[in-house]
Amino acid sequence: MDLTRRSAQTLLADLSSGRVSAAEVMAATLERIAAVNGQVNAIVALRDGDDLMAEARRADAGPPRGPLHGLPIAVKDLVNVAGIVSTQGSPLFRDHVPAADDLLAARLRAAGAILIGKTNTPEFGLGSHTFNPVYGATRNPYDPGQTCGGSSGGAAVSLATGMLALADGSDMMGSLRNPAAWNNVYGFRPGWGRVPSEPAGDGYLHQLSTLGPMARSPEDIGLLLDVMAGPDPRQPLAVPYQEVSPVQAADLKGVRIGWLADWGGAFPMEAGILDQCQQALSVFADLGAEIETVPPPFEAERIWDSWITLRSWSVATGLQPLADRKAALKDSAQWELARGLALSAMEVHHASVARSDWFRRAAALFQDYDALILPAAQVWPFEVELPYPTEIAGAAMDTYHRWMQVMTPVSLLGLPCLSMPAGFGMNGLPMGVQVFGPRDADAQVLSIGAAYHAATGWPQKRPAL
Repeated sequence: MDLTRRSAQTLLADLSSGRVSAAEVMAATLERIAAVNGQVNAIVALRDGDDLMAEARRADAGPPRGPLHGLPIAVKDLVNVAGIVSTQGSPLFRDHVPAADDLLAARLRAAGAILIGKTNTPEFGLGSHTFNPVYGATRNPYDPGQTCGGSSGGAAVSLATGMLALADGSDMMGSLRNPAAWNNVYGFRPGWGRVPSEPAGDGYLHQLSTLGPMARSPEDIGLLLDVMAGPDPRQPLAVPYQEVSPVQAADLKGVRIGWLADWGGAFPMEAGILDQCQQALSVFADLGAEIETVPPPFEAERIWDSWITLRSWSVATGLQPLADRKAALKDSAQWELARGLALSAMEVHHASVARSDWFRRAAALFQDYDALILPAAQVWPFEVELPYPTEIAGAAMDTYHRWMQVMTPVSLLGLPCLSMPAGFGMNGLPMGVQVFGPRDADAQVLSIGAAYHAATGWPQKRPAL
């Protein structure tokens, strides 16, 4: 089998046993990148091929360094990687070459991965559409005229096309769940605190965004999660380390799954999306799960108001050092910065009270259900030249990100959530569902996903590139 078509689990086992060498894997990876990346623009800041081959040969000659020994990985371009241009998709950092790794990159290196470059992302990771003024747009491999989603779009496309076997992503408002859905791969948003963020600035208040793994199966997700996860002594709100690999498929007989659909009509959906997601639900039913449609458990608008307040507050803290250069920021970044700087402490408090109320209601809901399911997007992949959708099924969108409102019930609470492929619509484009569970249920959510994956194998339907 072509090395680029193997699962990460198989590839790492082959590397560990010596059945294949790191040099062979690197050569196959570089060949695949050369063949397809020009059509999709997913991997950026790629290191020199001769240097990468030399590093792979050194890996072969030395002792194993960790569970990812010899595996090529490109890191999302929101993460600083020593010696590799790290732009955050912004012209302000076009030539920024860090001298040191961020925590995530350091953990990947320590696990033996060979860091080959970056995966493309929108400017500062804002918006679920991967384009920026530094590298341009990343295209959907199933239709290069359409978006791949974002902000972890480069990562998802690299997985779908076989340029990478594992990829890191990050997720505030669906940034790894949306591109996973639109590229027919898996993306896992871990429960908040399981994967530490960069230990810089505030470590207490901004509990929204998290780093997470992406792959072509839940089993491969588990491999990378075990490397990414674990407390950092400089972070005050970390979750104790819990190994999830090997991920085992759950027996779904009698498992109770609640289907939240479009939240009682609160989330407008393009035609065909709910029908496509229902096909995923039928797989669970065939595996013995008990499926029940759940009426809206909490007011959607209250979740939204809490979300956009806490998000703007969080985003503005990151952008504030650039406030005197705001003209160089894209419109959505300027919008978030202005909103965040204008918020009062009591507005933030009331938003957090709403979040707390929703958490308590969700906790009660999980007394009746083992997992809940929502669509992973409200629209199909749209034209790559469009910045963002301004209406869905006749409903006007009042912000640049309202079209991703379906992500907010999970994002606001920081619950473990797996974005899973749900097949392809009549338009030939992928769609997905997000399956989420209660706090600390990361392993259980992945095991549910593994049972679904064994029954479907959707990522095996690779794009014709």
